[in-house]
Amino acid sequence: MVIQRLQTLFLFIAAVLIALFSLTPFATVAEFSADLCPKDFPVFFILNILIAVLLLLAIFMYRNLKLQKKVTLLSMVLICCSAVTGGFLLYGPNAPDGAVKLIWAGGVLLLVGALVFAILAYRGIGKDQRTLSSYDRIR
Repeated sequence: MVIQRLQTLFLFIAAVLIALFSLTPFATVAEFSADLCPKDFPVFFILNILIAVLLLLAIFMYRNLKLQKKVTLLSMVLICCSAVTGGFLLYGPNAPDGAVKLIWAGGVLLLVGALVFAILAYRGIGKDQRTLSSYDRIR
């Protein structure tokens, strides 16, 4: 079996990366030597799981490219919201006391990678839409 649409693979990889981000530490507090994970913050964890579910749902919307493109765009916006929420958790008014240091080798790169793969999938869906519309003009 060969995957005909590369964006399906991109959407799956983005969903897996977001799911992994939800379980890995993305920062450490130097004073307590404790790692901060998204699963430690319930709203942040639910947001990331919602993004992973939306990306997985987008895979099965291949018959309706317009809806698939909208869901992928919504997922990309929510990934950006997740990054902003993570920033507020680290540096906002309710941030933990002490020096907070991002762990670049772990969670943050997973979030960035998920955004990149979602963008690649969005571009692939757009390319499919253009191809189908050109075939409709020929008919």
